[in-house]
Amino acid sequence: MARLVTAARSVTGPHRADNQDSVGCGPRFAFVADGVGGHAGGDVASWTVTHRLMAALGTRDLARLGADDLRELVAVANADLALRVGREPSLRGMATTFTGLFCAEDEVRVAHIGDSRAYLVRDGEGRRVTRDDSLVQALVDQGVVDPRDAREHPHRNVILRSLSGDRADAAGVTVLDVDAAPGDRWLLASDGLTDYVPEDELLALLTGAATPDDAAEALVRAALDADAHDNVSVAVCDVATGDPAPGERPRYLGAAADESQGYVGPLAREDVDPGAGRSSEG
Repeated sequence: MARLVTAARSVTGPHRADNQDSVGCGPRFAFVADGVGGHAGGDVASWTVTHRLMAALGTRDLARLGADDLRELVAVANADLALRVGREPSLRGMATTFTGLFCAEDEVRVAHIGDSRAYLVRDGEGRRVTRDDSLVQALVDQGVVDPRDAREHPHRNVILRSLSGDRADAAGVTVLDVDAAPGDRWLLASDGLTDYVPEDELLALLTGAATPDDAAEALVRAALDADAHDNVSVAVCDVATGDPAPGERPRYLGAAADESQGYVGPLAREDVDPGAGRSSEG
C-alpha cells in the first residue's frame, strides 16, 4: 500500500495578523484547508474541518475508503461548521477550501473543493491536477479571460464552492483517482503560494528539490520573496511503499496551532513571528 513522506509548512506572512490556513498530514493522508478570506471565522472553519477529519481518519482503513466514503467524511466535518455557527452566530459566513490526498492500495485519491490546489510531479514532469472552483477559472473556461491573465485578475479570489456548513457543500467535492507510483511527488498548496509564484517557477522548485523538506522550504521562501499578501501553506508529499516508520503520527499546523503540535521551522524564525510557522514530517 502506498504511503506518503510529507513535509509541511504554514506561515502567517508579513501582511496578515493571523493564519487562517490549516494543514493536516499523516503517513497515508495530507490536506490543506484555507479559511475563505474576508469571512468571519476563516481560521475556525479550516481548523474545524481539519481536526474533525483527522479524528475520523484515525478510525478508518484508508485502503477501503472510496470516493463516496470520502465525501461522507467531508460532509460530517462540514456539518461541524453548522454546529459552530449555531453556538456562535458571530461565525456566520465562515467557510474553507479543502484539498487532500488519501492513499489506497495502488492509487491516490484527491478530494478537492475551492481554490487550494494539488500538483503532481512524475518522471520529472509536473502538472496541476485540480481545477479551481473559482469565478476566474469559470471565466477562463468560457473564453472570457485569457489564462495568462488569470493570476492577476482582480476577482481571482472569488470562489464558487467551499465548505460552509451547508448540507449541499459535500456534493461539490471533486474526487479523482490517480495511480500511485513510488517516486511521485505531490504538492498541496493554499493560494498564498499559487497567487504569487508563477506555475512554471512553482513546478521547477517542486521538481528540482532533493527532498520534500527542501521543496517545502523553497516554495514558502519563493512566496515570501514575492511579497505574498496572504497566508502561505504547503504540503509536499513523496509517494513511497511499505509501512510507516516507527513513531510516525499525524501532524497538524496552521490556524490555532501551538508548540505542542509541531516545531517552529527555520522560515518561521527568520521571517514571521514565532507562533506563525510550523514544520512536520508525516
